[in-house]
Amino acid sequence: MQVNHQIETIETREQAHQTLVSMQKLTKVLIIRFSSIGDIVLTTPVVRCIKQQLPNVEVHYLTKSSFHTIVQSNPFIDKVHLLDENLPEIISDLQIEGFDYVIDLHHNLRTLKVKRALKKVKAYSFKKLNIQKWFFTAFKINALPKVHIVDRYMDTVKPLGVVNDDKGLDYFIPAKEVVPDGDIPASHMLGYIGLVIGAAHNTKKLPLHKLKELCGKIDHPIILLGGPEDKIIGDEIASIDKVRIYNSCGKFNLNESADLVRRAKLIVTHDTGLMHIAAAFKKPIISVWGNTVPSFGMTAYYGFATQPHDIMEIKGLYCRPCSKIGYSKCPLGHFKCMEKHSIDEMVNRVNAKIGR
Repeated sequence: MQVNHQIETIETREQAHQTLVSMQKLTKVLIIRFSSIGDIVLTTPVVRCIKQQLPNVEVHYLTKSSFHTIVQSNPFIDKVHLLDENLPEIISDLQIEGFDYVIDLHHNLRTLKVKRALKKVKAYSFKKLNIQKWFFTAFKINALPKVHIVDRYMDTVKPLGVVNDDKGLDYFIPAKEVVPDGDIPASHMLGYIGLVIGAAHNTKKLPLHKLKELCGKIDHPIILLGGPEDKIIGDEIASIDKVRIYNSCGKFNLNESADLVRRAKLIVTHDTGLMHIAAAFKKPIISVWGNTVPSFGMTAYYGFATQPHDIMEIKGLYCRPCSKIGYSKCPLGHFKCMEKHSIDEMVNRVNAKIGR
C-alpha cells in the first residue's frame, strides 16, 4: 500500500508539473486586418478578448503602415507589424516569430500568402460572405445573417475558447495627441455636435447642399470632422456661420480627430470610420446611410452599453444597396438614397438627443 501511495504521489506531482509548464508556455497569436479605419476598430474586441482570456498570450497585429496610429497605442497588442509594398520581407519577419495561431480577419489574397508561408501555424479565417453581399447588391435578395460583424469576427476565435465580453469597441489616444483646450474655439468649449462630413466614397456622403442645410438649421455649436480631402467643402459649410461652425478638417490627424469625437455631445455621421470610433467612446450617434445599408452588419457597436443609436436611411429604394462599399457618384444619376433624406427630421433628432 505504501509503495502504491508513493507511485500515486509521484504521478500526481508529474501531472501538476506538466500542467504548470503548459500554463507557463507563451502562446503567440497573429491577428491580420490590413484596412480600413472602421474595419480595424471593429476588430478591437477580438484583440482585447484574446489578451484577457488566454493565459500567457502575446498578441501581434499585422496591418498597413498607413493605419498604424489606430493600433499603436492599444495596450492589448504586444507587437505591431506594418505592411507597405514589402510583403516578402514581412513574411520573413513573421516566420521568425514562431506563432501558434493566425487569426485572419481580412481574408484576401495577401492574407492567404501569409498563411501559406506560415504553413505550420494553425489559422482561423473570417467568413466574408461575399456571395451573399453580391446577391444583395445585384438582385436585392438579402441572405445575410442578422449578426453584427463584430460577432462574426468573434466567431473566428471560438475554437480558441475566446468569447465576446460584450464591452464594445476600443480606441486609445496617445497623451501627446490629445487636443489642447486652446485648439478648440472658445465658443465650443461648453459643448458641441461633431458632424462627420467625409467618407471613403461619395455615395456614402450627403451632398454639399444637404450638409449646408443641416448646419444652417442646427442651432448649436458644430465641429466639422473629416480628413484633409474634406477641407475645401468644410470651409464652404463653415462660411454659413464661422463662429458657430468650426471646420477641423485637415487641421488634425486621426487620433486628434478621434479626441474631438470623444469630447462631443453627439456625433452625426455617415457610414464611416469615425462612426465606429464614436461608438468606441460610447457617444450618442445619428448615422446617415446612402448606398450602403445597416443590414451589412456594420452599424455602430456598443456591446452591452445602452447608448441610443439613431439610424437614418431611405428604405424601399429599388436600387439600394448598389454596392457593399460605394462609388464616386450615383450609378443611376439620381442619388435618391441621400437626396431624399429629410433635413428637418435630422434636426429634430439632433435636438431630441441634446435635450432641446
